[in-house]
Parts: sequence; structure tokens; C-alpha cells
Amino acid sequence: MAKPGRASARSADRGDDLGREFGIRVRGLRDEAGLTLEELSQQSGVSRAMLSKVERGEKSPTIGVATRISRALNTSLTFLTDGEEQRRAVAIVRAAERHVFRDAETGFERHLLSPPIAGSAVEVLYHHLPAGVSTGVLPPYPAGTEKHVVVTQGDLVVAMGGLDVRLSEGDALFFEAEIEHSFDNRTDEPCGYYLIMSKRGK
Repeated sequence: MAKPGRASARSADRGDDLGREFGIRVRGLRDEAGLTLEELSQQSGVSRAMLSKVERGEKSPTIGVATRISRALNTSLTFLTDGEEQRRAVAIVRAAERHVFRDAETGFERHLLSPPIAGSAVEVLYHHLPAGVSTGVLPPYPAGTEKHVVVTQGDLVVAMGGLDVRLSEGDALFFEAEIEHSFDNRTDEPCGYYLIMSKRGK
């Protein structure tokens, strides 16, 4: 078994690699779209200074910032953080190989449980929120995007459109994600929940 110190160092290195890769992909998509930093800032609601640092790999974005950037570039957060694969008839995601997006400032973790397949209509995620941590306000998703939440640990508040929905361990929630929303842990204990995102067909 690896020593905790070595494991932590590997996690930190992995986080640095993800941050750099995120910045490279953001810059590439921005160039493809012919957008200046100022234009992407206006479309995403993320400051020009933050975007510049993200693109250079100097700053790891929070989940809220990363989501706003992905929406403005018309791509998925999965693509920006770890790429996407071609569809396969059978795909296995081993626990040790699972893609994890970590917010270094808050300790929030986004675990991708489903394979990162390009064009897939469903993503299965697990979120871990430390005590007192929020994802921050997430921007509206495209029409037809639905979210299913199942709390596995602690208490969660889903804030959307001025409404706070409080969920406890074992509770489930479905909502259409076409409005600004956030996932908040307002307690002194950690919270964990499964999140299934799906897109309705036209």
C-alpha cells in the first residue's frame, strides 16, 4: 500500500496536470471560436484576469467557474477536464482510474463514474462536499438537461430559482437544470451525493 504522503503527492501532481490540460483546451476552443479573452469573459461571466490565469495553467478554476467556461464554449466540463472517448459497446471505469476534478481551495470533488464518451446523453457523477462548502452558483444548462440527485451522506441544500430544497441521506430529487442553481453543504459534517445528468431527445 502506498504511503499517504506519496499518494497525496501523486494527487497533487495529477491536479496540476489537469489544471494545465484544462487551460490548454480552453485556449484551443477559444481560438477555434475566434473569441478574444474579453469576448469569452463577457459570454461566460468569468473575469478576463481569471481566464488568462486559467489558460496559462496558473490557476485551477472552481467547479462554478469551470462550468461557466464550458457552457460559454459550448462544450462539456468532462471534455475540458479529462477529454472524451469514442463510443464502445462495453466500457469499464475502474475505481483507481476514475477521473476526479478537485477544487484545491474548497476540497469539493467531482468524480466521473461513467465513461467519458463523446456525445453521450447521460453522465453519472459522485460529488463530495466538505463541511460548509458550496459548488457556487452554476449557470443554466441547455434546454432539455435534467439532473437527478441522490444523497448518500449528510445533508444537502439544492438552491434553484429562489427555492431551497433540503435533502437528507437517502432523499432523491429531480429537476430541470435550465436555471441557475447550486449544491450547498450548510452543516458541520461532510456531504456526498450521486448526480445523474441526462439530456432529453428532441
